[in-house]
Amino acid sequence: MLLDYETLKLVWWVLIGALLIGFAVTDGMDMGVGILLPFLGKSDTERRVVINVVAPHWDGNQVWLITAGGAIFAAWPAVYAAAFSGFYLAMFLVLAGLFLRPVGFDYRSKVQDPRWRSTWDWGLFVGGLVPALIFGVAFGNLLQGIPFHLDTFLKPHYDHTFIWALLPLLNPFALLAGILSVCMVAMHGGLWLQLRTEGVIAERARAAVGLLAPIVTVLFLVGGVWVYLGIDGFRIVSQPDLNAMPNPLAKEVVRAPGAWFDIYRTMPITMVVPALGLLAPLLVWMLSRVRRPGLGCFASGLALTGVIGTAGLSLFPFVMPSSTNPNSSLTVWDAASSHLTLTVMFWAVVIFLPIVLLYTIWCYYQMWGKTTVKQIEDNTYNAY
Repeated sequence: MLLDYETLKLVWWVLIGALLIGFAVTDGMDMGVGILLPFLGKSDTERRVVINVVAPHWDGNQVWLITAGGAIFAAWPAVYAAAFSGFYLAMFLVLAGLFLRPVGFDYRSKVQDPRWRSTWDWGLFVGGLVPALIFGVAFGNLLQGIPFHLDTFLKPHYDHTFIWALLPLLNPFALLAGILSVCMVAMHGGLWLQLRTEGVIAERARAAVGLLAPIVTVLFLVGGVWVYLGIDGFRIVSQPDLNAMPNPLAKEVVRAPGAWFDIYRTMPITMVVPALGLLAPLLVWMLSRVRRPGLGCFASGLALTGVIGTAGLSLFPFVMPSSTNPNSSLTVWDAASSHLTLTVMFWAVVIFLPIVLLYTIWCYYQMWGKTTVKQIEDNTYNAY
């Protein structure tokens, strides 16, 4: 079966979105646990319990991020080039935060000194907080448009210098999106801790989820109203045939109030996605409160899917809109690789993705069970 070029472009938009959601659901759980670590573990042993809940899986979960980055590079090279060149400082901060995680997991318990261990506990906190915050800020800026334009050679140029590259990103709406992202993954991590621990740690996790879940709903609602009332969206007025070879400068784009809501007006079924983002956190709150964290984790995954899916659907077909020259905006249709590249990658996904998913499920199955204080005390040299 040979898919036409337009269909492949759409398929890869869905696949990259699925990879980002997979990263948020799996590694977001680990980052959320790291954010909660200094607050839910009151003693060294309790903090080791918290760490050991995610320690066997965090590196495998982070592969989702690596795969998503590789997929963007291969499927949307223009987006990869524009984003990584313009947001190099932000990307470096994410990378620096992620560096703290493997070192923190592997070296925290190698030394008995409380100051050493406390330092790495806060390192794991930063390693969870900073990437979650920056990713949320990035989505907040995408909805406002990125200050870049393409020249006649399709080379991206930014309206700020490298030194000040980060400051324009930290605007009020983007910070709201960043805080939403942090609260979202912390809620997800809290559900996982409630499911995989017992006693006082599980109860503290339950209390954290009870606080965070309503905040996620409120922030998501405020962000939606803010976009509707105060942020102009982008709309394509004319463009070449969708099966044509990509040329980002061959289309005409305008900014218009309410344009980010076009897809919900033309395809009402898509309203299911923002409804998930709005209501699923409340379901998380209820399930956590009645001590059903297993179902709560599923509901939390739906909440993350709803929030991230809403951003993706609202932007569609834009991937990286330009605030300074709307016609330079990169879309699903004109930022893609060649037909052959997308085809080869598609069949690679068809073959290997089921294998990866089955292996991941097997790993979780083999290492399933609650992590307790007694286990940590009985396995001093084997546990993290």
